[in-house]
Amino acid sequence: MESVTPPASSQQKPALSRFTTAPACDIPPQDHSRDSSPHSTHSSDSHSRSSSVRRPSFGSIKEDVTGIAQSFVDTQPPPSPQDGTASSATTIDMQQTPDFCCPCGGFLGWKQIRLGGRSLSKSYSDLHLLGRSHSRGWAWETPSLRPGLKANEEREKKQEPGRASLERLPAEVLDQIISNLALDIPPNGYTPRNMDLISCLLTSKTLHSATLSVLYRNITIPHSVIFSKALNHISHYPALGTLVRRLDFSHFTSVGLGRTKQMNVEIQNLTAKTLLQCLELLPNLKECLLQEHVEDDISAAIVRKLLTGLPNLRAVDFCGCSSHGFSANFLEALTEGPGLPPALPMLKRVSLHECSSLSAAAFEVLLPRLVNLTHLDVAHTQITEAALFSIPHTARITHLNLSRCTRLTGPKIVEFLTTHPAVSHSLVYLNLLADVSRYRLLDSEDVTALLPKLPSSLRSLNLGGAKITSEHVPALIPLTKHLEELGLGSADLSINDLNSFFVPPRPSGEGKTQQTWTPPALHYLDLTKVPQITLTAIFNTNTCLLISSKSHPLEVLEFSDKIITPLGERTKSGKSKIGWAVRELGRRGWFVREPAPDVQRRADDGSRWWKMGARWWGMRKIPVAVGDVGGLYGHYMFKK
Repeated sequence: MESVTPPASSQQKPALSRFTTAPACDIPPQDHSRDSSPHSTHSSDSHSRSSSVRRPSFGSIKEDVTGIAQSFVDTQPPPSPQDGTASSATTIDMQQTPDFCCPCGGFLGWKQIRLGGRSLSKSYSDLHLLGRSHSRGWAWETPSLRPGLKANEEREKKQEPGRASLERLPAEVLDQIISNLALDIPPNGYTPRNMDLISCLLTSKTLHSATLSVLYRNITIPHSVIFSKALNHISHYPALGTLVRRLDFSHFTSVGLGRTKQMNVEIQNLTAKTLLQCLELLPNLKECLLQEHVEDDISAAIVRKLLTGLPNLRAVDFCGCSSHGFSANFLEALTEGPGLPPALPMLKRVSLHECSSLSAAAFEVLLPRLVNLTHLDVAHTQITEAALFSIPHTARITHLNLSRCTRLTGPKIVEFLTTHPAVSHSLVYLNLLADVSRYRLLDSEDVTALLPKLPSSLRSLNLGGAKITSEHVPALIPLTKHLEELGLGSADLSINDLNSFFVPPRPSGEGKTQQTWTPPALHYLDLTKVPQITLTAIFNTNTCLLISSKSHPLEVLEFSDKIITPLGERTKSGKSKIGWAVRELGRRGWFVREPAPDVQRRADDGSRWWKMGARWWGMRKIPVAVGDVGGLYGHYMFKK
């Protein structure tokens, strides 16, 4: 492969090296002023200065690693520009001193500092000579660590370039080490993105080449300006495009840039033409993550390029693309022009989550060609039973989301799940959630036929809206031994039925030995709209085991607003200290077990291989790429 090393001038510009979200050189000096007073007045140009600052994507969510389960960071849209007070407050907030320190653009390195009129500094230890600091050392250093004459003599023995221990590691090991410095989610505030990787680029030739592949492996586009920078840079250095494996628009938004929709149309940073041009420069792309904020820029040529023009593409996501223009272009790409090949063997993970206007014909043309399909998310679409049964028998689907698909019927779904070779023995995640106010997918007979035939590989099952009664409990109990997530929304189950998941049954008669009891694996239980769940029943620990110690490892209970609202008031008032807390996000609310300080248990942050990067419980959108949850994908996964 040809060299992918940009010229030295480009290496010194973070905005070109990895399209930094907030490069220091883009922030006007007056925005860093420590003398700005919160009570001072601002001229009209303050709005233009603040709007030029790169900001993170607003209105998105991501998981909070510091909190207990179901803890999220939910960013809010900025105040309206017409609101003078709010806008001024935003400008003032943006002018506060940032929480990082970055050298200015003219900084040439530590070795370019003059030592009190003497020669230039050659090393970190030479700075001790400033102000006679060699007699005292630095304030933060212990005497034993302060460099002395012997240490200085050792440093004078220069090592050959490229012979450091780190540089002699195999390329594969260096790649794994440097990958830990990459950030999937755009940072908040002023913090430039991937500055650690930029530093590695400038360290040595060996680290430079090893860092490039990490730097360009996953490109996340938070807004159109970053996309324009990325496209221009890769256009100038096409070899860099061969390094890109993921193009991620899950965080993309135009909110927060101080622009109207009309301005975005006029600027023409992201259009169907430029997006297609970008894809042409990424021949080795494996994952393309799109969403509703770019749906108007997805043309038939782009869909055709994704399906037939990228031979290594394994995953594609069109989450929330529901406009009629997108649906027409998608169908045109499938049915007109040169047409699709009989099989698309490389494409394994497909998400059409919430593509509600996509016609049934699109599914009937696309699905028969996915011979190696493993992940399929068609929640809230017009997919038909014929399209499902047309999935090739060679597919091995592990993740399937059929929630809120109103064209499907219970008996046919049961037949598909229990007889089709693509799903009957391989499922790990299955979502059959239905809105009972509109329709019911599974009746009692369907549930009776389905439960005994579900595979033991299943880890997450959502039967929300199904007609589940006490007669189904004996079939549910064996499932709880391997299920970690179970959705029973609107089920007609009593408290005793739920208790039976967590305690062994009583012996049925005299002289009969009790069978060996296997504890449940449940971490998450969805009980929204279950009639028997009331506030009184939950806190009656004598009759309800849901929040008792006997329900371990259960740690997340999802309830409807009718339960979550009074639960939140009760926990805030301090009336009950039972070790559980309320967490809410959007339309959803959870009752979460807090870790007990006196109990020594292995820390479990909820990470599982089948969640593909997500940590917490109850996701309602299937991820098609391994990565941190955030942006609009996080919204659909945990907020709706």
